[in-house]
Amino acid sequence: METFSNLIDLDSYSPDEWNMIVELAQQIQKNPALYRSRCSGKIMGTLFYEPSTRTQMSFKTAMLRLGGEVIGFDNPSNASVSKGESLKDTVRVVSNYADVLVMRNPIEGSAYAASLYSKSPVINAGDGGHLHPTQTLADLVTLSHEKGRLSDLTIGLCGDMKNGRTVHSLVKALSKYKNNKFVMISTPEL
Repeated sequence: METFSNLIDLDSYSPDEWNMIVELAQQIQKNPALYRSRCSGKIMGTLFYEPSTRTQMSFKTAMLRLGGEVIGFDNPSNASVSKGESLKDTVRVVSNYADVLVMRNPIEGSAYAASLYSKSPVINAGDGGHLHPTQTLADLVTLSHEKGRLSDLTIGLCGDMKNGRTVHSLVKALSKYKNNKFVMISTPEL
């Protein structure tokens, strides 16, 4: 499998590359012991400018289970950001310490902006109401596991269809596969 650089938007990769990631995830699930030291000696930096318990903990857990280490912050008030440090400066400094950065930010486009200044690959763990490619990949792994395919599906989505970055990313991705249909369930204003 080729090495990926930044993961800001799944549009940077083809569905064939997404399928490779889904297949790798399934291999890891079947044989976790084979992957326990894959990230040994590697450091992941987490830059969480907004709270997200599940997303942050899932990244940390994955890195630890792969044998790597984690540094970073989960609350900008506990970082130099609270003293006015810019995104550019934070990313430049932390990317000197980490082999990969995982960023969550309430501002759309912030992960892309971070990728312009980082010496390490940047993974978008959600930016505003814009994108959430890592959640989409997790959803693709789940759908592939449960249904055995990623095409010819009818997918029901319930919640905030207007502002939900997970919904936007998933619909965008699944639209690239053949014959998928979507049922949106929400209040009229959302």
